[in-house]
Amino acid sequence: MQRIACDERPDWRDRAEEVGFDFHTIDGAPYWDESAYYGFTLEQIERDIEAPTAELDGMCRELVARAVDDERMLRVLHIPERFWTYIAASWKRSDPSLYGRFDLRYDGQGPAKLLEYNADTPTAVFETGVFQWLWLEQAIARNVVPQGSDQYNSLHEQLIAGWKEVAQGRRLHLTAMTDVAEDAGTVRYLEDCARQAGLTTTVLAVEEIGRQPNGSFVDLDNTPIELMFKLYPWEWMMREAFGTSLPGAPVQWVEPPWKAILSNKGILPLLWAMFPRHPNLLPAYFEDDDAKATLGRSYVRKPLYSREGGNIEMVVDGTAVDADTGPYGAEGFVWQGLAPLPQFSGNYTVVGSWIAADKACGLSIREDASPITKNTSRFLPHAIIA
Repeated sequence: MQRIACDERPDWRDRAEEVGFDFHTIDGAPYWDESAYYGFTLEQIERDIEAPTAELDGMCRELVARAVDDERMLRVLHIPERFWTYIAASWKRSDPSLYGRFDLRYDGQGPAKLLEYNADTPTAVFETGVFQWLWLEQAIARNVVPQGSDQYNSLHEQLIAGWKEVAQGRRLHLTAMTDVAEDAGTVRYLEDCARQAGLTTTVLAVEEIGRQPNGSFVDLDNTPIELMFKLYPWEWMMREAFGTSLPGAPVQWVEPPWKAILSNKGILPLLWAMFPRHPNLLPAYFEDDDAKATLGRSYVRKPLYSREGGNIEMVVDGTAVDADTGPYGAEGFVWQGLAPLPQFSGNYTVVGSWIAADKACGLSIREDASPITKNTSRFLPHAIIA
């Protein structure tokens, strides 16, 4: 794994706009960054990223299988009790998942370490599945990367395959906070994948979803919603006014209710307890667990519910060296063993490993001047060059 400086395409912004990638710049600073790319060997991809991702997915599913029958686990995750049966039923009827992203600490050597699992509402799908692939094709043509270079990236194809399996030809509704550029762009892309899978689709903002007296949900035309993709976290949905209608509504959700278990950083200590000393896990404990003292004076403190680095604190030798603000933390925190992100050319780098349609299938790279990855952290393409 190496960070390789390269020339940008002079017209990359125009090309981004042409394909609908209109959030390539955030607050005047580049989000998409092709002034460098990350080079990998095929062995690094297959041995250190693809195989562990598949194994981590299996471990997470084993955790869900235990949790739905274990009140103690659901309670420490602070999942509202009125949704326990709803979540268990979703798991036991095998409601399908479309996709997820594991964020890993990896420097090209040694086992990748799980930092967290974006199981419910991961973004960065378009830039992973489409725009970095377009970059690779043009980088080969421009001799920016070696001839014969490849990319670990079948995310686009897997999303299309996933929609065929999930929807079975039914109409699909998709919702998000459409006034947020990244969320709107993500939903547009996932809608496009669904259309390529042969589905009829409707996109609407979260606030445009209607509710009938019988508890069912409808769109702006009063068409009943039977299958809904939501780029809106389960923990938020459960606390909305319409949350009480969720268990009784005849809606299949993507991601399914059982993902509410995995979209919680409380899975980090639970996984560590289930698979102690697993090479792809970091030691982790709930904050009220005295065993957290085994981490010593260096650790990362994370809220059970947190997005885009919010309220995460990094402590080294007893001193907070980095922290990000946010609205999270009321439900509690976990402590995770410190595994500082590797630095390449002064940038802290995190690897995102994707799973879609139950298959490990893609890679995204984010980097930042700060060791805590945020929503403004830059996205860089990658290539398999050896």
